Amino acid sequence: MVGADPKFQMRDRADRVIFRDAPRQAQPLRWRWIAVASLFVPLSFVLVQCGKAPNAGMLAANTQGAAPQAASGDSFEDRFPKPQFADRFPSASESLIQRQVALAPPQRKVRTEPVRVASLNPTLTLPRQSEREELTTLVSMKSSAFPYFGTNPRSEAPFLNITNGDRKGHRSYGGRVYWQDETYNDSRVLVHVPESFDSRKPGVIVVFFHGNGATLERDVRDRQLVPQQITDSGVNAVLLAPQLAVNAADSSAGMFWQPGGFKRFLDESASHLARLTGDPKSAQAFANMPVVIVGYSGGFLPTAWSLEVGGATNRVRGVFLLDAVYGELDKFASWIENNRSGFFVSSYTRYTKPRDRQLIEMLRDKGITVTENMDGPLRPGSVVFVQTPKGVTHRDYVTQAWTEHPVREVLAKMAASPALTRIASGPQAASR
Repeated sequence: MVGADPKFQMRDRADRVIFRDAPRQAQPLRWRWIAVASLFVPLSFVLVQCGKAPNAGMLAANTQGAAPQAASGDSFEDRFPKPQFADRFPSASESLIQRQVALAPPQRKVRTEPVRVASLNPTLTLPRQSEREELTTLVSMKSSAFPYFGTNPRSEAPFLNITNGDRKGHRSYGGRVYWQDETYNDSRVLVHVPESFDSRKPGVIVVFFHGNGATLERDVRDRQLVPQQITDSGVNAVLLAPQLAVNAADSSAGMFWQPGGFKRFLDESASHLARLTGDPKSAQAFANMPVVIVGYSGGFLPTAWSLEVGGATNRVRGVFLLDAVYGELDKFASWIENNRSGFFVSSYTRYTKPRDRQLIEMLRDKGITVTENMDGPLRPGSVVFVQTPKGVTHRDYVTQAWTEHPVREVLAKMAASPALTRIASGPQAASR
């Protein structure tokens, strides 16, 4: 017959034979149970192995003075999968310098709850801007971290310290060579504007410095869910996340090493944000908007230098470090001491505990009060250190620290203290 299944016919005949002889049924059933068990026992071992917490070799930070990687047999390539070619380079019809790619945000329900804004009444219902939807996009910026052709301020030596013909590269502190055209040539910035954002209301710019071995799409957007955490916080905030070293075990700050580098980055972003929100007149509001810097893992280096020489200290209302105190303690301590109108939060695992404890003692020696839990509100001058329990992994820290989605949690606490985000508005913002 057309469409007949010989195997099905054979099975049908076999079933009829078995059911005619009921006493013989037990033996096939016994073998079926043995076959099912043989499949699930190996699977259980795999699941147990996947649940194990990583050892110290899982640390991503790479900086001078950091402890060498533990001899665990895990290589950088094992822990951080290589990106696809399309993650870092445009197609033949696009330009790397001018490329601006709109990324489709994940499907989500439309927000109906009130939105928190930086004002004397932190919970307000904002008017809808029906002509604009939530936006997550990549924008090339001249003031982003890379390309960078200057010096390393620690050594005053050229950053690109390796040459192979016409090709230039950088030898990291770990001894590995990364090439400029592959690792330090991406000027793109991940920009996220929630659907509920309103530039006419008090708001905040969140600058996120990612860790080692990361790309903006694969890690910051899709794995660490930073744009989603911004939206879910309910805070009137936008996100700027510059691409640092692409998928590399290197924490170099690039343009953020330079005096005024962070200010130039914020100044350039104002026009981009105004265009993306559909209101060119809002550029002045973005140019005066307060800033919260979030640094994860190797992102501590551009965070520290932005605070020290970035030229925008008066706009920074908060610093949040996610398992990121690997060095530059003097820069963090100086900013905390001299900027008592902002907040500082450092959440850490056992890997960064020694340096966090050292920073705590430095601050207490200066007479600065330190809190060691996240139970209370964030106020101007709050300095908080919170250790997370065993089993929390460094790699997943942006989504699971002392709480799930810690970026969302800190922003929500910040919004409850309007004094943290108040800043003098520009002429245009004041008139609106």
